[in-house]
Amino acid sequence: MWPEEYLMRSQTRTATSADIAKAPASGWQTMKRIAPYLWPKGELWVKQRVVFALLLLLVSKLVSVCTPYLYKKAVDALTSHSGTDVGSALLLGAVGLTVAYGLARMGTVFFGEMRDWVFVRVGQRALRKLAFETFTHIHRLSLRYHITRKTGGLSRVIERGVKGVDFLLRFMLFSIIPLILELIMVSVIFAAYFGWLYMVVVLITITLYVTYTFKVTEWRVQIRRAMNDQDTDANQKAIDSLLNYETVKYFNAEAREAARYDRAMQAYEGFAVRTGQSLSILNIGQNVIITIGLIIVMVMSAIGVQQGKFTVGDFVMVNAYMMQITLPLGFLGTVYREIRQALVDMGEMFGLLSQPAEITDAPNAPDLSVAKGEVVFDNVTFAYDSNRPILKGISLRVGPGQKIALVGPSGSGKSTIGRLLFRFYEVTGGSIKIDGQDIRAVTQTSLHQSIGVVPQDTVLFNDTVYYNIAYGNPDAPREAVEAAAKAAKIHDFILSLPVGYDAKVGERGLKLSGGEKQRVGIARTLLKNPPILVLDEATSALDTQTERDIQDSLQLMGQGRSVITIAHRLSTIADSDRILVLEEGVVREEGTHEELLALGGRYCAMWERQSAEEMQAQAEAKAARAAAH
Repeated sequence: MWPEEYLMRSQTRTATSADIAKAPASGWQTMKRIAPYLWPKGELWVKQRVVFALLLLLVSKLVSVCTPYLYKKAVDALTSHSGTDVGSALLLGAVGLTVAYGLARMGTVFFGEMRDWVFVRVGQRALRKLAFETFTHIHRLSLRYHITRKTGGLSRVIERGVKGVDFLLRFMLFSIIPLILELIMVSVIFAAYFGWLYMVVVLITITLYVTYTFKVTEWRVQIRRAMNDQDTDANQKAIDSLLNYETVKYFNAEAREAARYDRAMQAYEGFAVRTGQSLSILNIGQNVIITIGLIIVMVMSAIGVQQGKFTVGDFVMVNAYMMQITLPLGFLGTVYREIRQALVDMGEMFGLLSQPAEITDAPNAPDLSVAKGEVVFDNVTFAYDSNRPILKGISLRVGPGQKIALVGPSGSGKSTIGRLLFRFYEVTGGSIKIDGQDIRAVTQTSLHQSIGVVPQDTVLFNDTVYYNIAYGNPDAPREAVEAAAKAAKIHDFILSLPVGYDAKVGERGLKLSGGEKQRVGIARTLLKNPPILVLDEATSALDTQTERDIQDSLQLMGQGRSVITIAHRLSTIADSDRILVLEEGVVREEGTHEELLALGGRYCAMWERQSAEEMQAQAEAKAARAAAH
């Protein structure tokens, strides 16, 4: 028996759970989350590449800092000769220094590119690991979460998050850190060679520049966040409209959908304009600060040359160093903005990763062992929202190989029973057992493997017919896939297609009719070969003739299995071993078809009403055929 305290915790967690989105992770938390991907345990090759890349970075900066000094020496050599012989020697020295200067510049680029060449594998590995972890985690989240989240918005969060990681890895490591290293080196050189006053001017300029950049960028980030939210909203509206293409056409709503999308884009446009204008403000301020600092240092060095303290080469070196740090500082604005935005985007993605899975396996849970296929609901209660209970003490038993049916009005809890059995949600009271094993005490993988579901609307992947059928058991040989198709009475139709099993079904299977999609879904479940079967109104969306055709396939599928049929049309479940009539989350009637008719209660009234409707429909169809002739 599984520890009772775990089951009690499980019930409590589910009863109070809600899809409350966590706040995005902070910048520091985000940096901590990404660190293990750059320094993973047990993967020495990754660490070696990171260390080697950092060494190349250091060499690149050392060469870069030496380059202006070689430039100064070349200028001094060219400006200090006085005689022809001495001048020729000095000229040769200047040429050599100029060549050395050129080689140093080449070395800076070479070592920088080698650093990127070494690190790119580390970065791409980190991206792949993060994308895999996020994708896996999303599938672990409960149905409750996915129902309340918008798929289009969710995909944008992942897309922006992964791009943010890519940007952060490339620019944080190889733009910000190198810039800081270079600024320190240049400041030390200025203090040692020219005097502490030069270093003070450089440090004040850098401090003012960075402070201004950070302050304005924080303001811009708020605008960018609002712009991102509006972008997500517009994208979601576009995806929602395209997924409902047929509905849009049915209601002649193309103009309405376009206007709805345009309103979202209009709001996005407003934020995008503000983003662009704030960028201009940032760039102007940065340019003023940098230029003033540059002018002050150049004037100081020019005075030093006039006073004979420095050479012309020193003046050139000061200019070269200032230009060398000015260019990356000018880039710092863009880099910081993007890093800040990347941290926001990554924070949203890591916030998503922090969403707890509502349904989890118990510690050391064993696999479900199904020998008979007996399913027992024991006084099960459940509520999606604690203020609105759905099931109020449901008890039912499906014996091995038995077929029971659940009927009742919409909202009575029929489909909820199937979802609870598959453990899309956790019961808030009572228990569900399969062959005596509480489904909360076994692994979800083994539970899902033991249950086959044919839903009301089978949704197919935008791939081939073969892929969609084989999805039930990817390891099955082709003969088994075709056998399942034959059992579902879809094999002949597939062979009639131009490319047979390789025919594409379109997004959500839109290239197939409702009946064809449903048969593919039946074939897929047959290939899975589960001992327990849930038919969740599997034919209610089909026409009467197609439903009758598919009923044969469903009857064949149910042989030898424990079957729970959730039905709308009572004629499809008249042969069930037992029928339960649900109303407001309670079993009102129970028995065989004949027993319930004899009872003369709710089921009997439903049967008579549906029979009258079917007779009227048949009469109208017969009259229409007679009129046509």
